[in-house]
Amino acid sequence: MTNFKYKPDGKIIKDFMKDNSFFRGIRGPVGSGKSVACCVEIFRRALAQEPNADGIRRSRWAIIRNTNPQLRTTTIKTWLDWFPEHVWGKFNWSVPYTHKIQTHDLDIEVIFLALDRPEDVKKLLSLEVTGVWVNEAREVSKSIIDAASMRVGRFPSMKDGGCTWTGLICDTNAPEEDHWWPIMSGEVPVPDHIAKEEAKMLVKPNNWQFFTQPSGMVEKKDNEGNVLEYIKNSKAENITNMREDYYPNIVQGKTKSWIDVYVMNKLGSIQDGKPIYPMFAPDVHVAKEEIPVAASIPVYIGIDFGLTPACVFGQKIRGRWLILQEIVAFDMGIVKFSEILRQELATRYSMCEAIIFGDPAGDFRAQTDESTPFQILRGAGLLARPAPSNDVSLRLESVQSPLNRMIEGQSGLLIDPRCRNIIKGFEGGYQYRRLQVSGERFDDKPEKNHYSHIHDALQYLMLGAGEGRQVMHNTNITKGAFQAKREYDVFTRQPRKRRQGLWARM
Repeated sequence: MTNFKYKPDGKIIKDFMKDNSFFRGIRGPVGSGKSVACCVEIFRRALAQEPNADGIRRSRWAIIRNTNPQLRTTTIKTWLDWFPEHVWGKFNWSVPYTHKIQTHDLDIEVIFLALDRPEDVKKLLSLEVTGVWVNEAREVSKSIIDAASMRVGRFPSMKDGGCTWTGLICDTNAPEEDHWWPIMSGEVPVPDHIAKEEAKMLVKPNNWQFFTQPSGMVEKKDNEGNVLEYIKNSKAENITNMREDYYPNIVQGKTKSWIDVYVMNKLGSIQDGKPIYPMFAPDVHVAKEEIPVAASIPVYIGIDFGLTPACVFGQKIRGRWLILQEIVAFDMGIVKFSEILRQELATRYSMCEAIIFGDPAGDFRAQTDESTPFQILRGAGLLARPAPSNDVSLRLESVQSPLNRMIEGQSGLLIDPRCRNIIKGFEGGYQYRRLQVSGERFDDKPEKNHYSHIHDALQYLMLGAGEGRQVMHNTNITKGAFQAKREYDVFTRQPRKRRQGLWARM
């Protein structure tokens, strides 16, 4: 056997590698040794595989990353640092990238997959492997984890002795709060917009374990809670394999959001770009408690279509905009999304008029069928109309206007604290992307990311409702919009039948 030495540096890494759970996830700061631990864990489990009738320990593994560039420059690089070609055998650089290790009684096949190409996703769904490592799991959807879990334990087959151990290992830097990782680990509750059946898929199974490493540094704060400086964390892992000044060097010139995620191991998003709405102030624009729905006041709804549909509910009361609710879906078509919208209108907003505006691009037919999103909405009894414009500057102005407005000493726009994605977007998640050039230069259009969908929906709501320059010259902006009267059923388009008892409140 080729001489191979590895010693995990840290209690959490050791616990992670000793655990035999079907799913194991380890989360930690950059430089904490989690990726190397996963590489070694594959090799260790391959060594522990019982030999077949020929005395050979056979195993097959898949290593997954979200994009091909990241797979080549980070994941494969880390793997080959520990299993170089000149020692362990030639690496196949054609897709799918494969490393075949055959030495003594070991026969290990490692397949590397990026999931940014449809053919690679199909490859995953046809694999028969011993186990899977998902590198940087925060960039991978829960559906990929579920698909991978169905492909493990299939090699070697039972007729050849079966797998001694099988399962998934994952590593990641800190993800966002609404990611499946913190939900399943129990760090955050299941978001309200998640349907009950989908929520069941986010309950941690008994054979799943999550491990969280200590932060790379600790914060030194003043009496008001402001961070003064970052100092060395004596409990940080893998520090014996790094320069002493590693963390002090990398925090220099970084934003707090970057440090929180990559060094402090805190849930959150990276804000490296330029905020779209620098005038936003949480103390001014976010309510201290939930905002109730005002009966008999019209509720405006903005919708952004696509495979990540989003919608926003708001009411205008005495000149102030109250943003009541957000709904953000993932991998969901407009048909299913319209049912969710129907349910919300039938329950929470049943005593309000509904005025719905959507992405003007929704008037175009989908490539997969002959129906447009607006036609699908109308088929569900939700009569919506396109927002007056898709001009980015007009849309942004429609939100900026109430943000800057003060009415009787209060802000012209107030957001319910449960609208987490909208708030995070305002705080910098919705941003102008930093250009990869010298100096402080940014793109002139908002970056398309996790927060852009919900903020697009907010813009359609505002622009459709009369905010911004466009509507100042259009007095018929709501003409033709669907307005559900108090005694009108928005789904049957018939007068609402009076109900008795409990159902009278629906």
